[in-house]
Amino acid sequence: MNVKAANSWTTNNALGRNGGMTQNSSLDTAGPPLGWNTEIPHSARVYDYMLGGKDNYPPDREVGDELLAAMPFIRGVVRANRAFLQRAVRFAAEVGISQFLDLGAGLPTSPSTHEVARAVDPDARVAYVDSDPILLSHARTLLPASGGRIALAQADVREPDRTLDLPELQELLDFDRPMALMLIGLMHLFGDEHNPYGMVARYVERLASGSYVLFSQFTADFSPETAGELERISADAGEPVAMRTAEQVARFADGLDLVDPGVVQMPYWRPDGALPADSEKVFLYAWVARKP
Repeated sequence: MNVKAANSWTTNNALGRNGGMTQNSSLDTAGPPLGWNTEIPHSARVYDYMLGGKDNYPPDREVGDELLAAMPFIRGVVRANRAFLQRAVRFAAEVGISQFLDLGAGLPTSPSTHEVARAVDPDARVAYVDSDPILLSHARTLLPASGGRIALAQADVREPDRTLDLPELQELLDFDRPMALMLIGLMHLFGDEHNPYGMVARYVERLASGSYVLFSQFTADFSPETAGELERISADAGEPVAMRTAEQVARFADGLDLVDPGVVQMPYWRPDGALPADSEKVFLYAWVARKP
């Protein structure tokens, strides 16, 4: 079973990642894309439900309701991670990054990585990578109007060299120039048995000097009881979530220069306005760092 298998919902997409689709479509009226099993919950559709979208089915809503019952503020957590992605991508584009490698991308919900980056740099290039062929197949139907300079690639992100050497990435991205490596809501899917620090270190090693890493990760530091509920639900679904402390999250940035304010509770990373209600309950850390 792939780490992000199509029949699993407790992935980075289910709880605040890039999953979900634009809310101007409806799977209930258009019918499911070929190969989608609507009898079981799916991460991207659960995420869509958590955001109040229409692209979901009863099994997805059942899972979403379980999450809401255990963590009534979970929609705020979903929105916080999505908002961090947008702020971090905008920051990278504003400091001159024009290439983005989005690992574990899920579905390109709007505003997607390429939309946020191109609001700053219209020529920005974005490579979306995910292990799930169903997500990638559907993503292709959402991107025709993107204007090109986008790649979609299937890969197991636990294999950095194989992933980075994919022809789709090599043709689109210039690895001799700085880029932004996006590890947002991803690494908590990998426990110590997957050597997560070595995995990230190898990706960073392949980046050019001046590149940035954008990172977020679940933690039990702020709300142990809430984190325990997520761990329980995730384990029951067959995909345990690896909670990490501030020190463990910071270790992923070893050898990099952290951008101010460093490793912080996610809503407090360069907020672009008043903090949303219940921001203190968001149980994720976030950081952005530059490769010297």
